[in-house]
Amino acid sequence: MSPARTISREEYLLLAKVAEEAERYEGIHLEHVPTRETAMYQPVISDLVLQIKGLIQTYGALTIEERNLLSVAYKNITNALRSSWRIVDSLERLESSHPTGRTPRQLALTRQERSKIERELTEVCKDVIRLLDDRLLPIVAAEEETVFYYKMKGDYFRYLAEFAHQQERGRFSDLSLAAYKFAYKHALASLEPTHPTRLGLALNFAVYYHDVRKSPERACHLGKHAFDEAVACLDHDDESSLQAMRDSMMILQLLRDDLVIWSGEMQRGMFHRHRIRSGVGSTVPAHLNVGIDCPPNK
Repeated sequence: MSPARTISREEYLLLAKVAEEAERYEGIHLEHVPTRETAMYQPVISDLVLQIKGLIQTYGALTIEERNLLSVAYKNITNALRSSWRIVDSLERLESSHPTGRTPRQLALTRQERSKIERELTEVCKDVIRLLDDRLLPIVAAEEETVFYYKMKGDYFRYLAEFAHQQERGRFSDLSLAAYKFAYKHALASLEPTHPTRLGLALNFAVYYHDVRKSPERACHLGKHAFDEAVACLDHDDESSLQAMRDSMMILQLLRDDLVIWSGEMQRGMFHRHRIRSGVGSTVPAHLNVGIDCPPNK
């Protein structure tokens, strides 16, 4: 019997691109696995995530194109789950403030759905973080790669902090902050102000201060500093590729839009410490996973 043939790197990449084109991101769901002790939920992974994990398992470090596909996959999965959580959470809050006559059973079913979404979102975020800690961060070879992966780590701890309960929220918030700070320190030391990875990080880090720490002042300070530095360097940046410059300009526009919103909040005194984020702030697009909740990674 002939041994199984190893899938080549090119074949893995082809399969990953096909999965992306087909929008088969939803490769992670929770499967109920009963045991004698307790009922457990385990993540089942397929499609785009599976192909990129196969690449990592077989070949180690990812190329820029491969890691962007990884970012796109998880970003799309978490975007859908975060949107679902916000809707169900809003329904619960609406019922609490303006009772609609739902029965206790109906309210319990709504809470049950929210808990299910939270379990799924938690598993996805922790799966990304495990992949970063166990497989990708130990083998980083460049400063830009370090910034990219630590920004990604900060993003997924931020997502966990968005819906976690009080004690866990503080822990996830601190872990997100530590990852963002580490990434930002390396970005300032090694990347140009106009580099899309550095700008993406600045955007998402500012969103963290606004959404998690509830501090539009700190968000504006960080975001404006990054924006001003990048704009000052634009006329002198002759080495960036056309695509990198386009990515940078897109992130700068997102950053500018958020700064306008956050500045308005401070001027009007309308920022509420306990309000729930409703998708106002921008983050890097997924295909950019450059740092903002940008297409791949905001």
